[in-house]
Amino acid sequence: MTEVLEEPSLRGRVYVFRDRSHAGELLAEKLKNYGSREDVLVLAIPAGGVQVAFPIVRQLKISMDLAITRKLHVPWNREAGFGAITWDGTVLFNEPLFYGLGLTREQIERVVAEERDAIRRRMELFRGDKVFPDLREKVVILVDDGLASGFSMLATAKSVREKGAKEIVVAVPTASVNAIGLLRSSVDKIICLNIRTGPVFAVADAYRVWFDLEDEDVMEILSKLD
Repeated sequence: MTEVLEEPSLRGRVYVFRDRSHAGELLAEKLKNYGSREDVLVLAIPAGGVQVAFPIVRQLKISMDLAITRKLHVPWNREAGFGAITWDGTVLFNEPLFYGLGLTREQIERVVAEERDAIRRRMELFRGDKVFPDLREKVVILVDDGLASGFSMLATAKSVREKGAKEIVVAVPTASVNAIGLLRSSVDKIICLNIRTGPVFAVADAYRVWFDLEDEDVMEILSKLD
């Protein structure tokens, strides 16, 4: 059974983190047993996950790279997703939603192509010609700023598992209880400080200061790792 670690005092609460950096500092405390280990790698999901991951890798003195995963957006509502696609082309559909939307093959192919292009642009911008790290026999810590449905993280974990990671740890500041349930059979450990229930979940509601990160913000953070 996958271990789930949370902060009981934060269960169900909103606006519990000052910002993403504060959330990362708190997660670093929960991850301190992984500190200074050469077999540990953090993979942050841009954009928000990069800001959360930065204080983790700084405090724990471990390596970091990016797992560029994109939501497959609903054509008429880009904020909603019917699945996810990862940097290596893995596609995962949220099947109940997928079939309920009644999307045509042409619509699906168009969205997948758009998000694949977006991943390619981000790979070129954020990683350049840097070779993706070898994950065999690695403990991989997947970091994002929060999980609503959990499908983007699930797709990421699937790709990481196929690349030979020996242990997958999901570390996020906040998540819906449904996302936690979705991930439990696919990863080895979940660390989530703020688990929330209820019919409506927004990652932003965990933060007192929230804004969408631009590519320039991500580049600035990555430059500090060099």
